[in-house]
Amino acid sequence: MTETPAAPLSPPGNDDLAELLGHMTSRWDDERRQLARQLHDSLGSSMTALSMHLGLLAKKLPDDQALQDRSAQMKQLLMNIINTNRDMQLALWNDKLEFLGIKAALDEAVSEFGKAHPGLAAQVSLPDDEAAYSREQNVTLLRCAEEGMQNVARHAHASRVDVILDDDGEQIMLTIIDDGVGPGDADLGMLDHHGLRMLQARARHLGGAVAFGPAPEGGAMLRMTLPLAAPKQAA
Repeated sequence: MTETPAAPLSPPGNDDLAELLGHMTSRWDDERRQLARQLHDSLGSSMTALSMHLGLLAKKLPDDQALQDRSAQMKQLLMNIINTNRDMQLALWNDKLEFLGIKAALDEAVSEFGKAHPGLAAQVSLPDDEAAYSREQNVTLLRCAEEGMQNVARHAHASRVDVILDDDGEQIMLTIIDDGVGPGDADLGMLDHHGLRMLQARARHLGGAVAFGPAPEGGAMLRMTLPLAAPKQAA
């Protein structure tokens, strides 16, 4: 029997690639969330139990300085593991995003960024009301803020960065603006860079867009705009 050769697949267009990339980032977010939850529920609870047991054992030790010192070292080592586990969980998934919403998550992200970059004043401006955005919208907005702030720290030579979240009832706008050197002609192609291309794909997957360019009063501005009602394929 003669086999009919399979028809070759047409190469995907730019819209198809953007949709695929947006779908993949959404799945990656789900995997990061699940891994963070596993670290919390399994490793985190085990480490906490070990810390309690070690504390009880330390009270039973004889009055021997060498044993007391070794117990203190073990307790410190265990605390380092617990803190590392918490840092890994936060790097994978911000629980505040899920339980307290985008405002709390952005507030924490900007605060932690400011602590990590003491020479860079980081401020956040948030709407008064807690908007009911979808989880995928919240994750996309948080990733945009994180990427934008990291780009400011790496490239802008700025003394201040502002993260501004707002919506007008129809679309959500997240703006990261700095007072640095501003983008040159070469920098205006920043959306070709991998991090910002990923943001662009995330935004397009949700029916939105990302823009990068000079800020009105100097420096640079990164803005993500998302429709308040996410498209059906992103729901």
